[in-house]
Amino acid sequence: GRLFAWITDGNMIAVARDPLLLNWEKLPGNPVIPIVEADDSGYPYRVFDPCIWAEEDGYYALSGTQKDGGNRSMRFRKDCQMVEHLFFSKDLQSWRYEGQFVDGGRYTQRGEDGAVPYFWPLGDKHILLFASHMRGSQYFLGDYDRARRKFKPFLHGRFNFGPIGHGGVHAPSATPDGHGGCYVIHNMNEGIEPCGWRQIMSLARVLTLRPDHTLGIEPIRSMDKLRTTPKRVGPMLLEANRETVLDDIRGNTIEINAIIDPQDANQLSLDVLRSPDLSEFTSINFLRNAHASYRTCELAHKDAIVIDTSRSSLRSDILSRPPEIAPFELHESEDLHLRIFIDRSVVEVFINGRQCLAQRVYPQRPDSLGLSIQSRGRQSVLRELTCWQMKSIW
Repeated sequence: GRLFAWITDGNMIAVARDPLLLNWEKLPGNPVIPIVEADDSGYPYRVFDPCIWAEEDGYYALSGTQKDGGNRSMRFRKDCQMVEHLFFSKDLQSWRYEGQFVDGGRYTQRGEDGAVPYFWPLGDKHILLFASHMRGSQYFLGDYDRARRKFKPFLHGRFNFGPIGHGGVHAPSATPDGHGGCYVIHNMNEGIEPCGWRQIMSLARVLTLRPDHTLGIEPIRSMDKLRTTPKRVGPMLLEANRETVLDDIRGNTIEINAIIDPQDANQLSLDVLRSPDLSEFTSINFLRNAHASYRTCELAHKDAIVIDTSRSSLRSDILSRPPEIAPFELHESEDLHLRIFIDRSVVEVFINGRQCLAQRVYPQRPDSLGLSIQSRGRQSVLRELTCWQMKSIW
């Protein structure tokens, strides 16, 4: 096993030869890629958060983070640009700088860097996962030109849709799943002031390449083994503008699997972690045509999925955050399929196998355990809803 890690002096290599990878030895020439003095624009490169893989001719390594953003490894200016730097080695000790890895395409905002890169095959394409210290975890899908050692993205997406702090999805860690996809797990920031420690981990997710060359996002299959005590409701007509409280569906360590035909409703709302008096609840919303504008023909995504935590807690130490709004397009005649995982302070929502949002919440009341559903504007149909209490992952 080989461990490639970053310290303040640069990138280092450690090697483990035992099968359980318990004993590690650092190479004597560390740091193998030292930090160099960069100019005011950040050239030639900074090294930070390395990712390493082997090919037939040797070893390749990516190292974030940005250009045009100052000459210190952790200094980010509002005009910096995301970039990943590529290095090559025959022996893991002597590394040659190959230049910037991402070829063309400006998908991220100015002020975003490219920290914690992970580069893996995904079907017949490749995925580059990374995070910025402004907007959090995200990805590129693209083509890897092995002759030029360049990665050309054709699609950009995010796992975090607001600021990185105050309960946001921070950074990915990823590995191939052995079946053409990859597993990813994310750091999640606190939504309250940290007290001696910070961040937890999201659920592990399986990323796959869909036939239309978009990203498939699902929870790992082993989550099904934690299910217990199922309760089901539906089918049920959801009358327009009338909240329906599902009295038998309660809990704060649960999975909810809901299939809804929205028909002509312009909004669907599921309120989870709901107190009986509505003083606390977290609202999960599907919004039809939420991104419509005068030039609707130019929009790739018209609908949206929202997690609104503005009334999730009565606590005085909550860090405020705007609603998390993710683009999503529900195809014609397609049902809305929501898989919602609630684990006390975390709400994660998977939508139709191709989008996911997650947020931190901190209900104060012990009875904030309920669930309600509502169709806004016009009626819709709840085809079925199943809720499982979830056993501890440990």
